[in-house]
Amino acid sequence: MKFFGALRAGFQVVSLSAAVAALSCGARTELETAERCEDGEPARPCRNACGEGVSECRDGYFHACEVPRKSVRCENACGIGEQSCVDGAWQGCEVPRRAVECCSVCGCGEEVCENGVQRACNAPLPKPPKLRGTIRDFSADHPDFELPLFGDQSEYGIVGLELGPDDKPVYTGGRNITTSGAANFDQWYRDVPGVNQSKAMELELAELADEPGMFAYDDQTFFPIDGELLGNEGRFHNFHFTFEATTTFKYIGGEVFRFEGDDDMWVFINRRLAIDLGGIHGRKPARVSLDERAGSLGLELGGTYSLHFFFAERHTDASTFTIETTIAEPGSCE
Repeated sequence: MKFFGALRAGFQVVSLSAAVAALSCGARTELETAERCEDGEPARPCRNACGEGVSECRDGYFHACEVPRKSVRCENACGIGEQSCVDGAWQGCEVPRRAVECCSVCGCGEEVCENGVQRACNAPLPKPPKLRGTIRDFSADHPDFELPLFGDQSEYGIVGLELGPDDKPVYTGGRNITTSGAANFDQWYRDVPGVNQSKAMELELAELADEPGMFAYDDQTFFPIDGELLGNEGRFHNFHFTFEATTTFKYIGGEVFRFEGDDDMWVFINRRLAIDLGGIHGRKPARVSLDERAGSLGLELGGTYSLHFFFAERHTDASTFTIETTIAEPGSCE
């Protein structure tokens, strides 16, 4: 037993000696990474990523290359700033924090650009708006619906540049390919016994996750009255209907309204025609920037205005409907 105890003690002594030797070896290796010099020896020139500098002799070794701090002009998403080179490494572009005031119908906040990142406006946002209106169902044998037409039959100028006294579109005819006259067109957005049936309808928009303040309604199979009113008339869907809606909004600047779908679609802002996308056609886009059209639409910042929306689905075999807008009702704040 004494023999084995002595053996274990011997192993411990050997292990401790090995550890000390290893530490000593490591310390020497670290020191040997720097070149030795005699104290008082003059500094020598050197270079690193920042440019030319000097390496000084201290405590018997030449130390790291010291280069004066260097800065150059740089630019990122936030603007123009300064990029510095320190300790042999270039730092990121430093641009002063920039903040500008931004507003929604619910109040004002800041739009901040910081560390090269442009952040969205933090003003309080309105609740998603709702398009409240009336949908009217027509039979396929109406003279303006289910015409024997193929391909793109877009028609511009079917309606006048301003709403009529009753806030309905005024028929002007366009090319007269997809419409059959004022009398029949005037039935599109009016209740006419024996010609159409109607009911109230509401479309609720939702805020886009990647675009705060932009509200959207998207339906690539837009058949809101399947099996209702006049029915599907033997088809898989009820294709022949119109939809009109109206709302009011406060113009604060920057508002947009985008639509993509088929068939006819007209938007009147302040009772003036802002989007003209008439005719029978496949899915097509249209948009209006209120800032770009403020003059022709009679808009002034801070004013409250009406928006009238008129849509028609007139032909098989598809119906798509997409709205994206930053326009919101003044009363829709939390």
